[in-house]
Amino acid sequence: MTEISIKYHGHSCFSVSDGEHTAVFDPYAPGYVPGLSDISLTADAVFCSHGHGDHSYAQAVDLRGEDPFECEKIVCPHDHAGGAKRGMNTIHILHIGGMRVAHMGDIGCPLPEGDMAKLRGVDAMLIPVGGFYTIDAAEADAIARLSGARVVIPMHYRTEKAGFDTIATVDNFLKLRENVKFFGHSFTLNPETESITAVLTQEKAE
Repeated sequence: MTEISIKYHGHSCFSVSDGEHTAVFDPYAPGYVPGLSDISLTADAVFCSHGHGDHSYAQAVDLRGEDPFECEKIVCPHDHAGGAKRGMNTIHILHIGGMRVAHMGDIGCPLPEGDMAKLRGVDAMLIPVGGFYTIDAAEADAIARLSGARVVIPMHYRTEKAGFDTIATVDNFLKLRENVKFFGHSFTLNPETESITAVLTQEKAE
């Protein structure tokens, strides 16, 4: 059975691997996110949702060769003002191991039906829940439910050890979810994984 691993490095940075190839999403710059130590990763591809320093430090990733992945992109606003405040954001839908993993980046508002249709039935959705810079807990829950994502993994929230003071903790999001389970730094996904909200520990929290 095909399995993929999803590893959480902190904030919105993840590695997704099928054991042969690895993609990294939204690596953050050194010293940029309070409480998070620097990252240095090796992968086959790196995807950044937008140009802010807590999401776009591709230099943290040593690339092995050509990008082997199929990855769909959805461009959406980083705010509720059509991008006027914080610019635009790119959602990436990675095809890996016969499954689809959606990294929502810093999505800042609900999506139109046409874009939601592209996300329907994704196997995993990595979604920001902390608000202020992104959608908040209630908006994240609504998007996750509309998508029908099998596994939902929250990101871009504050913990006791790390994160921006202006964003919320994960608690408000988890109050809205069913079948919440807590894991370490990584989660293994296969075609038979049950529908859950998976909370991962930020690997790089100091």
